[in-house]
Amino acid sequence: MTLYAQTPWRRLRQVVADLLVVAWVVLWVQVGRGVHETVGRLASPGRTLEDAGTSLSESLASAGDTVARVPLVGDDARGPFTAAGGAADSIARAGVQVQDSVEQLALLLGVTIAAVPIALVVGVWWVVRTRFVRRAGAARRILDSAADLDLFALRALATQPVRALAGVSDDPAAAWRRGDPEVVHALASLELRALGLRPPAVPATD
Repeated sequence: MTLYAQTPWRRLRQVVADLLVVAWVVLWVQVGRGVHETVGRLASPGRTLEDAGTSLSESLASAGDTVARVPLVGDDARGPFTAAGGAADSIARAGVQVQDSVEQLALLLGVTIAAVPIALVVGVWWVVRTRFVRRAGAARRILDSAADLDLFALRALATQPVRALAGVSDDPAAAWRRGDPEVVHALASLELRALGLRPPAVPATD
């Protein structure tokens, strides 16, 4: 599997692109965490409500236990404290619900804000890198002998810019049809460099 180009400049661009993608992911993960923490602070009133309700419930329960020890009227006097303690428990549960709701909202916003830009950039990066790996891998499987250069030379005639072809020969198509080894090698080199592969050595001449 060819993960990176063999040509120096294209390999450098790929490495820089990979590092930029990693930096982009780290950046947006940090942004998502920041949003999660910022929204999570909204749960503070819920914690205050929970603490107040719990504290009030414990105080009322303690007061009810104290009153219950009063002879004759203890059990009857304990009833209002018990009812008030139940109301305090409801307040505490409401505080917990507020915290749960805020935490869910914070998680949703944090993940969404981080995931969308990450998915867009990583998706484009993945498509480009996968395409390169497939094309470079296929080309390397074909490029196992000097005879295979003819295929890349033909592809160069079909895909490379006219200016690049003119730099190889005044009539590259005619030279390719004649089987001129230098022209074939030069044309194949154009195509291989476009694929990110290092061209083979120039064939020896007699």
